[in-house]
Amino acid sequence: MGFKKKSKESRMQSDLNALALRNTRSARRIWTTSPGQVAVLKTLTREFQLCVALGDLTLLENKWYITHSGLMRLARRNRCAGIQARPIREYCDISMGRWVFRATVYKTPRSRGFVGYGDADPSNVSPLVRGAEMRVAETRAVNRALRKAYGIGLCSVEELGSFSAPPPSYPKQVTPASGNGNGSSHGQPRLRDQLCVLIRQFNLDPTLVKAYAADFCGTEALKEASRDLVESFIAHISKAANEDREALICKLNSYSPSVEVKQ
Repeated sequence: MGFKKKSKESRMQSDLNALALRNTRSARRIWTTSPGQVAVLKTLTREFQLCVALGDLTLLENKWYITHSGLMRLARRNRCAGIQARPIREYCDISMGRWVFRATVYKTPRSRGFVGYGDADPSNVSPLVRGAEMRVAETRAVNRALRKAYGIGLCSVEELGSFSAPPPSYPKQVTPASGNGNGSSHGQPRLRDQLCVLIRQFNLDPTLVKAYAADFCGTEALKEASRDLVESFIAHISKAANEDREALICKLNSYSPSVEVKQ
């Protein structure tokens, strides 16, 4: 009996070591990682069995963040008994797009539950999900409750709002007069931040991304594109990077300036 238990523990440890190795390789292929970040990744792998290839983790601003899908897979592996989420109506303002949710995670049928709260409004969500504040608030609440239930110290990426905060105020005289929605007073810093996050997250070449963006938007330069076109490009490149980064890299490389060889 003791031999079987030891053998099972040995297989589990072997599987975790293999997963840690795959995670390390995936992370180095997607991002530029430091030894310290790799060490943290290995610890997270062995403790929570998170998988980089499945999108359980992401690296932003040199810090690891867990994702909603990663938390849901973790809950399923641990046979979570249920999750309940409901809006706190006294704090919601539908006309302003403000929502506050309360989520409770039950690890077992008899668990008293772990509670988490999440809020969302147009000032703290990405332009990519503008208009879906209710779903964002619910997701944030569920994420916080799951992190409490399973002892996850990492913040979830869906809880971040710093990259979509209201733009800084600028004097009127420096506001572009083109009216194409790309000026600072029209929210362009938020779009620029979103693009910068994607560039850092997937370790993309900024120059090639800008060239691709201008071609995608049909303009000479990205700054000449309308807000709608920039939003479309950000959504497009985010999807491409998540689905097949290598194919995206090949596409970006096609925008590298050609070098003429003198005869």
